[in-house]
This record gives sequence, structure tokens and C-alpha cells, in this order.
Amino acid sequence: MKKLVLKSLVLMFGLMVGIASAQNITGKSTKITVDGTSPLHDWTMTSTSANFSATVNGNVINNIKFSTVSKNLKSTKGKMMDNKAYNALKADKFPNVSFTATSLNIGKGTLTGKLTIAGVTKNVSMPANVIKNGNSYNVTATESMTLSEYGMERPGFMGVRTGDAITVTVNIVAN
Repeated sequence: MKKLVLKSLVLMFGLMVGIASAQNITGKSTKITVDGTSPLHDWTMTSTSANFSATVNGNVINNIKFSTVSKNLKSTKGKMMDNKAYNALKADKFPNVSFTATSLNIGKGTLTGKLTIAGVTKNVSMPANVIKNGNSYNVTATESMTLSEYGMERPGFMGVRTGDAITVTVNIVAN
């Protein structure tokens, strides 16, 4: 009986230490880049505004939540391009792009979770890299996708449409 009580105490202590060492982190800076093509020119949209939260326990980041407002994305091509992109993103009806994941290991790996764009949610797996520097974490992930897989129409002007393929890169510094 004493051995059972001792084992139970050791297990409870171990669980409490594990819970106590978990660190909540939030995004301090973010850069989102969306790169695409068209027959006339390649294009890029960027944003530095997003929400990120997670919990770090040891070498694992858990309970990852990321979201950004679609209309925070801005292109170098001006308001007309921005407005066409917002229409494609269905930003008036679905104002946010969001991503959730259960966990991500520190270092190079694969980030698997649910990505919601224009009201469509897909399971995605993308290469990611997490660099730990003190209490700070630099998370970089890149995903190649098509507009059509999220039910978006390719933006266009005077019969010229953008390409269907885009690449999204997200860089987050969190602590």
C-alpha cells in the first residue's frame, strides 16, 4: 500500500511540474506574404497584422491558434488589386483567415492543422521551422495552394486573370 501511495505522489508531482512549466505565448510580430502570378506580372500581398497564441511545453508548441483579417493584406499594385483580392477572399462575408493546429515541434518539421479561407476549411500539412531564442520563438511556415481549392475565383481585369496557384508564407515571433 505504501508503494502505491508513493507512486501516486511521484506521478502527481511529475504532472504538476509538467503543467507548471508550460508557457503561454502570443505573437509579438507577424509578416504574412502571399505571392501569385498573372500573364502580365507576378504580384505580392503582405500584412503585418495577425493574432497568434499557443502554449509551449518543453520542445513542443501546443494549441496553436492563428488568425488575420483578410482586408489587412495589401498589394504593391494598389487599391484596385486589393479590392479584387478581397472579392476573391469573400472578405465581406468571411473577414478572417484562420489556422489551428494541435502541436508543432521546435526545429524543422511539418505543421499539420486546419486552414480556413473564404469560409472553406481544409486540412493542410506544410513545412515549418521553429527557432527558440531564450523565451522567444520564431515560427516560419510556407504553404502552396490554389485559389480554386478554397472556392475562390481568380481575380482579373479586362479578361486577364491571375494564376490559380499562390504561395503563402507566415513568419511569427512570439513570446
